[in-house]
Amino acid sequence: MGVGGTLEYISELIGSGGSHSYGKRKKKKQFQTVELKVRMDCDGCVLKVKNSLSSLKGVKSVEINKKQQKVTVSGYAEASKVLKKAKSTGKKAEIWPYVPYNLVAQPYIAQAYDKKAPPGYVRKMDPYVTTGTMAVYNDDPSYTSMFSDDNPNACFIM
Repeated sequence: MGVGGTLEYISELIGSGGSHSYGKRKKKKQFQTVELKVRMDCDGCVLKVKNSLSSLKGVKSVEINKKQQKVTVSGYAEASKVLKKAKSTGKKAEIWPYVPYNLVAQPYIAQAYDKKAPPGYVRKMDPYVTTGTMAVYNDDPSYTSMFSDDNPNACFIM
């Protein structure tokens, strides 16, 4: 090992905190924004949630809208860890379930419409879910011939 190899070895030891990771590189986390719906009633609740989420490793900023009960966390923290930390405060928390109503094809069907949603928002829906109305083809010939013009006894109520 020459001088160049020794310096490279020492710089790698210092850069990795002393662990030997010659072939392995730690995957860098992506910067992301996580939106949560957290039930907060007072300013004390807001402060408790903000302090708890700010203490999470990788979190760069925490913004809270008390009126919409919306918490926006930006940073390098994973969404599952942010949600778990929010729930650890004792508050009811979930990933933000709403989208602007103009992004949904049918915003006022029963599955999307939510009275608790902030103004201009509806529940996030899977675009491939049917709305509950579906044509059913019945192969029974008695129903199709019951009201036929070819059947003289079809409708005797008239």
